[in-house]
Amino acid sequence: MKKQIHYFLTAVLFFTRIPCPKWVDHSPEILNKSSRYFSLVGTLIGAISAVIYYGASFIFSPIISIILSLIASIWATGAFHEDGFADVCDGFGGGWTKEKILTIMKDSRLGTFGVVGLTSILSLKIVSLNELNENLKNIPLIIIAGHTISRFVATVLLYTHKYVRDIDSAKVKPTTQKMSTKSLIISGFFGILPLIFFKDLKVFGVLVPLLLVYLYMSSFFKKWIGGQTGDCAGALQQVSEVVFYLSLLVLWKLF
Repeated sequence: MKKQIHYFLTAVLFFTRIPCPKWVDHSPEILNKSSRYFSLVGTLIGAISAVIYYGASFIFSPIISIILSLIASIWATGAFHEDGFADVCDGFGGGWTKEKILTIMKDSRLGTFGVVGLTSILSLKIVSLNELNENLKNIPLIIIAGHTISRFVATVLLYTHKYVRDIDSAKVKPTTQKMSTKSLIISGFFGILPLIFFKDLKVFGVLVPLLLVYLYMSSFFKKWIGGQTGDCAGALQQVSEVVFYLSLLVLWKLF
């Protein structure tokens, strides 16, 4: 149990700004095994975002509360996945060879494709959550589930695709090693768990569009760069989160 706590806290330390005990470190072995708790970290971030939304909703309108909850999640993670998404937009938008794409993604500067991509995806999050509030009302649970299951989708990419960047220069060390099947199963358990609390079986219909998003983006990454990088996983998480919200809208409006 102590080892599992260590793995979880390592994932929290790496992917968030949340303070952890000093004995938690970034050793390569622990970092790799911490991938099993990526989904659970998503639950934690989603919970922080949900609490901010719930508290703000007593004072502000739903749209303002949603924006504040989004800011809270970005602050808690240091825009970790948003940065990956922007890098992918810049890299694949401006590069036409594997080498050029990887070089652009490594650049810390934000380009036009990254700005447009971030603006678009953040806007989609805000608008879709606002519409979900009008239809389902249970925004705290939706936020938690969105953060959690989208991180599970990203871990699937780490399991199925090899890391293609030089390990010594990697920004996200856990993704440089092959994820174990055991870690994937654990991540999957935590990733899908929040869906049970909707108490409606049709919510599991979101797994279909999420699978399609994974298949498309993973094949796209493999075609252009031969595998994945941490930025690719971050981009998949962001897109999966938005697709989760949009899928809920479709399910509740059409079924």
